[in-house]
Amino acid sequence: MGSPPVPEPRGGCEVLLEIEDLSVDYGYVHALNDVSIQVGQGEIITLIGGNGAGKTTTLMAVSNLVGKRSGRVRFKGEDISSTPSHKIVRMGVCHVPEGRHIFPALTVQENLVAGSVGNPALKASELAGLYEEVYSLFPRLKERRSQIGGSLSGGEQQMLAIARGIVMNPELVMLDEPSLGLAPIVVEEIFELILGIKRRGKTILLIEQNAAMALQVADRGYVLANGRITATGSGKELLSNPEVRSAYLGA
Repeated sequence: MGSPPVPEPRGGCEVLLEIEDLSVDYGYVHALNDVSIQVGQGEIITLIGGNGAGKTTTLMAVSNLVGKRSGRVRFKGEDISSTPSHKIVRMGVCHVPEGRHIFPALTVQENLVAGSVGNPALKASELAGLYEEVYSLFPRLKERRSQIGGSLSGGEQQMLAIARGIVMNPELVMLDEPSLGLAPIVVEEIFELILGIKRRGKTILLIEQNAAMALQVADRGYVLANGRITATGSGKELLSNPEVRSAYLGA
């Protein structure tokens, strides 16, 4: 069975990221097979699916952290399929991987300074404004700006990982399992922050095993299974899809 047609971004907004017929292998394992995704400017797009479905591989392929068997990745119309990862970051793509990966021995502020290195074009005056913008979005981090990162709670470390990516002022924010391992009340806070990031004009590509929460905030979603896209639609459409509800929402 072929993949479902790729839906257009909502409201005809400009395509920021386009993944076309992407295939990735790990040895003899086909991790992705002819995956096509469009992410429109200002959208939240979520990828849902079980473990091993290919979600993380998709983000890694965008960042060129894994090799591609075939297919293309375009950002703002430019083919970045073979672009070195550090240059993709400087083009405006932020990738917050699963597992937080903050600098535990650095303070919150020092972690943010480290994140700003991803955009060397930023001037000191611009950075000052970005730090304040991030602290307004993450007030808990502002309270702890002098605290060592490794002493933060799990939820606070996840906030710091996201904030560190945002401080480089990216156009596209890719989040890999931001709610993983967090208490339900903290999960709700993380998703509120994701909506806050969108309200500040960012585009978000979100990977989540908490499919219900992800689809509630997403403009559109893609369902991945065994390296293939099996369903697409708006967040509301996928929430009401009987097959998606049965497989991923426990309903």
